[in-house]
Amino acid sequence: MAATAIVMAGRREGSVDPLAAAAGLEDKCVLPVAGRPMIGHVLATLRDTPEIGRIVVSVNDPAVLDTVPEARALIAEGRLVVSPSRTNLVDSLMAAVDESAFPIFITTADNVLLTPEAVSEFLAGSAGADVAVAFARRQSVLDVHPDGQRRFYRFSDDGYSNCNSYWIGSTKALKTAEVFRSGGQFAKHPLRIVQAFGIVNLIRFRYGIGTLDEAFRRFSRRFRLTIRPVILSDGAVAIDVDNARTLGVAETILAARAASEQVRADLADAAA
Repeated sequence: MAATAIVMAGRREGSVDPLAAAAGLEDKCVLPVAGRPMIGHVLATLRDTPEIGRIVVSVNDPAVLDTVPEARALIAEGRLVVSPSRTNLVDSLMAAVDESAFPIFITTADNVLLTPEAVSEFLAGSAGADVAVAFARRQSVLDVHPDGQRRFYRFSDDGYSNCNSYWIGSTKALKTAEVFRSGGQFAKHPLRIVQAFGIVNLIRFRYGIGTLDEAFRRFSRRFRLTIRPVILSDGAVAIDVDNARTLGVAETILAARAASEQVRADLADAAA
């Protein structure tokens, strides 16, 4: 069965992302990145991933997608639908899920370095889980670009970065989304981790006690679900566009990918 993809592309009520504001935009999801609206990169990846079927975009103003060629084409094909964002992240997700079929792959509009290969790798690693979260190892991220990511979750086995990619296997697994109703931002608000995961897990998480797999086994017990980390081989997927620095990094990587693809195409033409 093909997975449904949900792209979270909304913005907080009453706020404008600094990158969007600098570009004279209200919605960050259409910020130009390497000559293409940000969300266009993500939609092209999902379009080309064999395991992805229907695509749902959660966005404040559906009209902003009129400027995105990939969105227009997918809507015309009947493959993409738009779900208006709600006042918070969880309600926006629940509204998008109402129109979706499980299993669900969730990502964000700023995940511009996501590739079909990475999505396929993540979906294969998520099979059989109620919930899965994508990570990349610290060295994998730094190998792609030394400034790609500066903060990592540290465990006894390695450092990891989240890749803004999630798997929800069934309706019962949606209760884990309630963790983010207050907006997440656990680093700024540690009490939210206590409320969501318990004080013991907070202490172990804070001091990197145990491995990443052990942490997720504890989360599984707490939620009574199978919650699994999936380690992706491509560290670039951990680099999303959050600020001017990561925008520059993403454009550098995208330019390198385009150059590599051109070389392959030229070699193929020469061999033909």
